Order: sequence, then C-alpha cells, then structure tokens
Amino acid sequence: MATDGVGLPVNQILSGDCVEALQKLPEKSVDLIFADPPYNLQLKNELYRPNMTRVDGVDESWDRFEDFKAYDDFTRSWLSACRRVLKDSGAIWVIGTYHNIYRMGAVMQDLGFWFLNDIVWIKTNPMPNFRGVRFANAHETLIWASKYNGAHYTFNNQSVRSLNDDLQMRSDWLLPVCPRQERLKENGEKVHPTQKPETLLYRIILATTRPGDIVLDPFFGTGTSGVVAKRLNRRWIGIEREEKYILEAQKRLDSTEPVDDGEDFLYNNLTHRKPRLPFGSLLENGMIKPGQTFFFKRDRSLKARVCVDGRLVMEDGVYGSIHKLGSIIMKGIPCNGWEHWYFEAEDGQLKPIDEYRKRYFQMESGKE
Repeated sequence: MATDGVGLPVNQILSGDCVEALQKLPEKSVDLIFADPPYNLQLKNELYRPNMTRVDGVDESWDRFEDFKAYDDFTRSWLSACRRVLKDSGAIWVIGTYHNIYRMGAVMQDLGFWFLNDIVWIKTNPMPNFRGVRFANAHETLIWASKYNGAHYTFNNQSVRSLNDDLQMRSDWLLPVCPRQERLKENGEKVHPTQKPETLLYRIILATTRPGDIVLDPFFGTGTSGVVAKRLNRRWIGIEREEKYILEAQKRLDSTEPVDDGEDFLYNNLTHRKPRLPFGSLLENGMIKPGQTFFFKRDRSLKARVCVDGRLVMEDGVYGSIHKLGSIIMKGIPCNGWEHWYFEAEDGQLKPIDEYRKRYFQMESGKE
C-alpha cells in the first residue's frame, strides 16, 4: 500500500470495515472528515407511487440494525475511531435524516466534539410523501463540529461569500438532489440509494479545507467526496466495504481531473481578501483631495464631494461614507463604494475610485 511517508494511504480507497481501517491510521493525521453513515431508515413495508410503480428505498443489508441500541453502539464506535485520527485543528461533518441525526448528535457531544453549525440541506426536488399521511421529507441535516471546544479550525469565509454573491452564507442550503447526469445507474437501477450531489461536497470542502489537506470519508460509497477533493487539489482517503461501490468510485476518480495546482492564483483569489484600506488613508497621503467630486455609477448628475474627514456630501446635504452614501442612493441595498463611485481622470474619462486603492498598494510594494 502506497503512503505519503507518514503512514497515510492518501488518494486510495481502503476496502473493509471502517472502524478496523481507521484503527490502522496514525493518530491526529487527517484534516477533515465527511461521514454519510447508514441512516437506519428501513421501511416496514414497500412503498408505491400513485401509478403503482415501486419507490426505490434503502433495503441494502448495510442499513439494517437490530434496534436503536445496536445503531448507537455502531455510531459510538466509528465516531470514536474518527476522533482519534482527526487533527486537533481538524473538523468533521456528518449528514443524516430525522431517523438518525439526533442520535448521532448526542453521541458526538458525549465524545467531546464541539458543534459549530447544523446545516439544513433543503432539497429543491424532494421525493413527495406518496401516501399523503405526513409532510414530505424535503431536507437533510448536517452537523459541522470541531474536535473540542476552543479548537482552531479552517473556515474560508471569503470563499464561501464568493459562492454566495459576496453575501454571508446562511445555514440553510437550497440544493438539488443528485442530478441525472451524476447519478450512477446499472441496468436502469441506482447503483447507490443515497448518492450525494457533488455540489454539496464542493461547498463543504471549499469552505473547511485548504489545498493539500487530507479529507477522509469512512463511508465512501460511490466516491463523491473523493471526486470533489481531487478536483479541488485536496488529498483524500476513502473507506468502503461494498466491492460494487469501490469499483464505481474508482471509475469516477480515474476520470476526474484536478485544477492545475501550478496556477496558484486560482486558489489565492478564492481564499484571501483584498488588503483592507480605510478611505481616509487616501486623503491623508494626498491621493484624494478634500472638495474633489465623485460621480455615482458614472452618472454625472449623481455627484458628491469629499469632506476633510473622508465622508462624501451631496448637494442636498445628505452625507456618509463611500459605502453608506451609496447605500442611501440605492435605497438601502448594500453598496461597495470602491466600485460604485467614480472620479474624472485627466483624459476626461470616469474611472472607479478603486483605481486609487490599487495605486496606493502599488506604491507600498515599490512597483510604482
């Protein structure tokens, strides 16, 4: 078995029981764990649609447990093994339905994990409740937890905001179930009954790991976590006991190409903010002059002048920062003043005031 030099079988699928496989890995060796364990959601009877076609449920042997105690013992066993291999700075994600998520959550807290968020994955196209006796189950819940209270963990806030039109992302995620082009099928039947969409794993891995980190999935299934980790230049380890899933996962992984890791800017732009610069600093160094006129969104009729304290004031006396005044003009919509206010350049063209900020940092770095 090939390893990374410290005993980790990175970028490989380990065949067998997850607890046994986890016990063979070094302590505190992985950065992120994504776990999609059996849900213990066996139906007592077969379920049919109104047209009398049978609904594909989860009837595989790996989702069968004698009772709640057996499921709780299983949960405690694999979560304990995961906690041992997780770095102190690492984190874990678990996903489930109402059948199991609360039981897993209690075990996680008993073991010392510290909850950071519970995420509600709201499915845009859920399966209806065909019998019409309950609400349609339209969501699943994810728990994101650090190893212990106060632990340092990775959260790429700017990357997540970028995915969400530069707004803070909420804990309710509106995403479709696994789309047809991703869904693995054999002879018209689903290869795996609970295959997760790549969009869900993309968001998780981008938000809570860095390039080169190791993502471990103890219930690898058809390999969605590995596919996304590989694409984003993270290393991965999958554990799976069902041979048919291993074969399908390996096919997906073999056909997945990572983003070129030689093009660092593809990652840097996602994970780092622009350097902060108070607008007033440009006044202090003389790049912008008190009394200078700015124009909003290139509209010469919407203009304001720069006050000595860095605020802008319009002809009607309304004033505020470059951001606040812009928001007032836009009737309360958040405004990035650097991009919305313009100045008149020497050639008569209107240019965004962000040009001043760029020049400032060029001077600081000695490039101008």
